[in-house]
Amino acid sequence: MTNPTVRARLMASSMITGVALAALSAGGALAQAAPAPTAVADNAATNVTEFVVTGSRIPQPNLTSIAPVTSVTNAELKLTGTSRVEDLINSLPQAVADQGGNLSNGASGTADISLRNLGPSRTLVLIDGRRLVPGDPSFPFADINFIPAALIDRVEVDLAGASSVYGSDAVAGVVNFIMKRDFEGVRLDVNSGIYQNNNGNTVQQAANIAKGFSPPTGSVFDGTQVDVTAIVGVNSPDGKGNVEGYVSYRHIDPVLQGARDYSFCNANLDSTGKGFICAGSGTIPGGKFTPFDNNYNTNGPFTLDAANPGNFRVATAGDVFNFAPSNYYQRPDERYAGGFFAHYDISKQFQAYSEFMFQDDHTVAQIAPTPFGTIVSIPCNNPLLSAQEVDLICTQNGYGGAGQPAANPHVVVQKRNVEGGPRQDDLRHTDYRAVVGLKGDLNDSWHYDIYGQYGAAVFTDVHTNDISIRKATNALNVVPDPRPGPNQGQAVCQSVLNGSDLACVPWNLFTPGGVTPAAEAYLSTPQLTTGQTTEQVVSGAITGSLGDYGLKSPFAHDGVGVAFGAEYRREGLNFVPDEEGILGDIAGNGASSPPVKAAFDVKELFAEVRVPLIEDVPFIKSLNLDAGYRFAHYSTAGDNSTYKITGDWAITDDIRIRGGFNRAVRAPNILELFTPQHNQLDGTQDGCAGVPGSQTLIYNQAQCANTGVSAAQYGHVTPNPASQYNGFTGGNPNLAPETSNTYSLGLVLTPHTLLPGFSFSADYFNVKITNVIQGIGADNILNACALTGSPTFCGLVHRAPGTASLWFTPTGFITDLPQNLGFLKTSGIDFAAAYRFNFRDLGMADYGGLGIDFLGTYTHDYQVFNGQPNSPVLQCVGTFGTVCQGTGTPQSGPLPSFRSKVRLTYTTPLPGFEVSVNWRYIGPSTVDTIPNTPAGANCVDCHIQAFNYFDLSAQYRFRDRYTMRVGVNNIFDRDPPVIGQLQLPGTVGSGNTFPQVYDPLGRFMFVGLTADF
Repeated sequence: MTNPTVRARLMASSMITGVALAALSAGGALAQAAPAPTAVADNAATNVTEFVVTGSRIPQPNLTSIAPVTSVTNAELKLTGTSRVEDLINSLPQAVADQGGNLSNGASGTADISLRNLGPSRTLVLIDGRRLVPGDPSFPFADINFIPAALIDRVEVDLAGASSVYGSDAVAGVVNFIMKRDFEGVRLDVNSGIYQNNNGNTVQQAANIAKGFSPPTGSVFDGTQVDVTAIVGVNSPDGKGNVEGYVSYRHIDPVLQGARDYSFCNANLDSTGKGFICAGSGTIPGGKFTPFDNNYNTNGPFTLDAANPGNFRVATAGDVFNFAPSNYYQRPDERYAGGFFAHYDISKQFQAYSEFMFQDDHTVAQIAPTPFGTIVSIPCNNPLLSAQEVDLICTQNGYGGAGQPAANPHVVVQKRNVEGGPRQDDLRHTDYRAVVGLKGDLNDSWHYDIYGQYGAAVFTDVHTNDISIRKATNALNVVPDPRPGPNQGQAVCQSVLNGSDLACVPWNLFTPGGVTPAAEAYLSTPQLTTGQTTEQVVSGAITGSLGDYGLKSPFAHDGVGVAFGAEYRREGLNFVPDEEGILGDIAGNGASSPPVKAAFDVKELFAEVRVPLIEDVPFIKSLNLDAGYRFAHYSTAGDNSTYKITGDWAITDDIRIRGGFNRAVRAPNILELFTPQHNQLDGTQDGCAGVPGSQTLIYNQAQCANTGVSAAQYGHVTPNPASQYNGFTGGNPNLAPETSNTYSLGLVLTPHTLLPGFSFSADYFNVKITNVIQGIGADNILNACALTGSPTFCGLVHRAPGTASLWFTPTGFITDLPQNLGFLKTSGIDFAAAYRFNFRDLGMADYGGLGIDFLGTYTHDYQVFNGQPNSPVLQCVGTFGTVCQGTGTPQSGPLPSFRSKVRLTYTTPLPGFEVSVNWRYIGPSTVDTIPNTPAGANCVDCHIQAFNYFDLSAQYRFRDRYTMRVGVNNIFDRDPPVIGQLQLPGTVGSGNTFPQVYDPLGRFMFVGLTADF
């Protein structure tokens, strides 16, 4: 390398924390702790002079980070055996799972990162310090599926907020994926794994059997993962350049919820609250029919009487459909990826570089067959109806007798379309990222780096095995064919007679087995959604050492370092549903999907200064000040500024104190600004629905009157069997940016003399985000209205005329548009520790060495306030459920007060052979609302106990070119916690648990091989 400034890479230790580890010494000895993430250069003979740390642009004489930075190397990824980068990130205590491969209902097909449970929109993801394009037009956050695991050198996580350095979205922090560079040779990396589970959950087995289901038993092997990556690198003949190319293939097999006894059937509390029942959905294969008269008085619901075909019987609470087995617990996935990294040093002044990355990721999200549920018109002269069915639907509701068409019939039909099979979202993301740049030395003191970047994510979603609401309505509006001929008197669609839909085929829901293949073919309607996101960046920065000009503190040896520059960024989004999606005609989608096409750009100026104040005096080994400022002009959000001021005081080589303040912003994204306002699924409960004594009827009559339920309607409002209610949501073009203040204060100990090889850090954090872009939350609006009667909240509740429903028809909904409301606040302490030693250094025989790495996060509080008068400040730490999640804030499942990760690695005397044990701890949590059950707070799913997972792995490097890895994660095959349907929020709650937080599939066994040639 001709540039005297060497940017070193960290060597392969499992985890390099904010106190970090020195590089591995010769002979495979374990690393010794250092006061900072000290590194060694790729070539040990190279004189390392300066480094760049995530969170700053200024090169530094060591990798000492003022901000708390956690670094995880590729070695840790390999020891987990996973082919998904999300699994590595989610194992970090500071990160919280969100979208990922274990979700199906509501899955975007992407994988994202949420630091400190503040959401993926507030976590900035970088590749080598440059942005990763938003991965999906309906979920515009960075998709880390794009990053091949084998190409990662390390992952650096800056948890202090870094908007002044990198721009918007770094509110919770920055995750910077550092890729392998300057590789020479050929490397083949292969990983393969499989899940194994012993179906022995006696509680869930009993609940299934009691319902008449046959859950899986015994041992099962499934969910195979295979990941193959080939890397080829070559240096130029003159040694001034390098080209590194790669290709990667990943294949993941699906796992159904029906393959595990704890997810085989949808769980809910039994009547005592002490156990579970197999609850299922009230939308059933045989259909439910609830007739109304003109005053919306109901009789029923009824369903088909299998013992008396052609007649109805009264539907009971036991008439439910087990929708769980066909849902994917792990989605199938197939990804092809490839790209290159190249650079050539023309001279010290001109070093050209370029890179290109590509992926084609194809996955399928599968859930249960379509639940069709709406109010339809069923003429009383429908020839498919029996006399008894005509009597119950028509005569008893004042619509006339058999053979007399109804003037205005009201029938709520709830039919599970089992004839059409499970619904599937065939999701494909094709992503591109290209960078070209030039950097070099202006002179010995000044350096520049300018680059242009283009990224795009192309999205396709084909929704299949669903039915058209319009066609279903036509297919139920059936009369006798009046036309002369052989079909006279036979069932025919009214739309055929009037010419509005000549293809219509009657949908016979009134006789068991009456749905014909022709009717199903007519109803089945695929939906196509396409779109893309784009990101263009042009950025330039200059860094310099003013110490070369004599500008330095009289009490310090090192001079002042500076960095400044400018950046232009443009982001575009195009979301294009077809006609069925725009009209909301697909029964299983819950709402219409309006098209969105918009873009914004931002022009930014930034500057940073690092000032060594005092060095090498008693009690002050070094005292440094770091400050930064960034000005941004958004085409959508106007002008805003971010800044930081941080400090670092090394009392001695062994003791450091660091801390600072960061002001960060998050500008509203395109969907938050420009999504057309429309009805869609939003809330999870209606406390005024159900009959007295039921779990769903929570509020008394007076409270329900506040929400628009009349005295006559109270106790007669039908609850949604899937706990899904309508909300009027969309974008708000008047949104302003969020702002956050982050305070941090940390202690770093590296007692080289007293305890060589040991390091420890504790960093306090306090993050408060104001002007939060959020809805109040449909559930919270309804609750506040019921309890207070406040017009502020009750004015947002719109019950459907007559039925008072919030889900039967689009006329029943809760308005929940995003606004700049209230605040989010979280605080706590991040811990990191490492200890490495060789037994021979303790005066023992050469038994090898031992290394311990610890990461832990204690969350003291997590407060949510929606900004509305009389609304409480929700205390969400240590909780899970629908209250904190229902605010529209980003909590993604349980938020325990403590999470940790400990890895113990034994390097044996046998060269190249080591064994590692990993302990993952997830603290306990309690439901954030106590359900209305006899057991009250002692209900069986009101508490999640602490979870401990243990992983075991070993690796052996032999013949200096092969490394073999084997391991087992969750070695004791611990089942995830089982949570009832009413306590599981939204997309993140699935399969009776939180599958992105806990291990949902059991024991994972893997084997891997890395071969260098």
